[in-house]
Amino acid sequence: MKILIADDDPQLVRALRITLAAHGYDVIAASDGAAAVAMAAQSHPDMVLLDLGMPRLNGVEVIEALRGWSSAPIIVVSGRTGSADKVEALDAGADDYVTKPFQIDELLARLRALSRRAGSGTGEPAVTFGDVTVDLAAKSVSRAGARVHVTPTEWRMLEFLARNPGALVTRQTLLKEIWASDQVSDSGYLRLYMSQLRKKLEADPAHPRHLLTESGMGYRLVLAP
Repeated sequence: MKILIADDDPQLVRALRITLAAHGYDVIAASDGAAAVAMAAQSHPDMVLLDLGMPRLNGVEVIEALRGWSSAPIIVVSGRTGSADKVEALDAGADDYVTKPFQIDELLARLRALSRRAGSGTGEPAVTFGDVTVDLAAKSVSRAGARVHVTPTEWRMLEFLARNPGALVTRQTLLKEIWASDQVSDSGYLRLYMSQLRKKLEADPAHPRHLLTESGMGYRLVLAP
């Protein structure tokens, strides 16, 4: 697997290059945002590790540029700990967010989790509720036959609910599934993404019929017509 590291800290890049290579990854690196976009277009990495505070193009701009043509998983590795930075990066299309300093074992676990997700899309069924179809194989959503754009984080939340229709999915389960960590505990993220999904998929977002909240527990997808 080829990983692009985009970070302007040469010591961190060197350490990650050595560690990831020792675990069998093919590593390429860029020291600024513009170089990262150019290198990704040239080399087509399978995964991207990305800092937010880079020269020329910042991390969010890089994510937006990559998401114009690439579905490769993106993990933000940043010293910014504010929830606003995390939400902005995830909304732009990042798949995960790791705060510096981090444990290398945690980073490797998240890489493995995203690799499994990226490779698990074949032979999957489609799930339908109301006029919405969630195609698990194509990783796409349509409503009344028209394609609906969902962000990568919205997709992971919807996908997990679609794989467990009718079942109560707890908030902690969703947090762990989406961010691949037991350490994420702010369910405000979930409320934000659920609200966005309802606006896109429910006929009346204020009174949802399919994407339901179970107060104090979690969420449930109801496959009603």
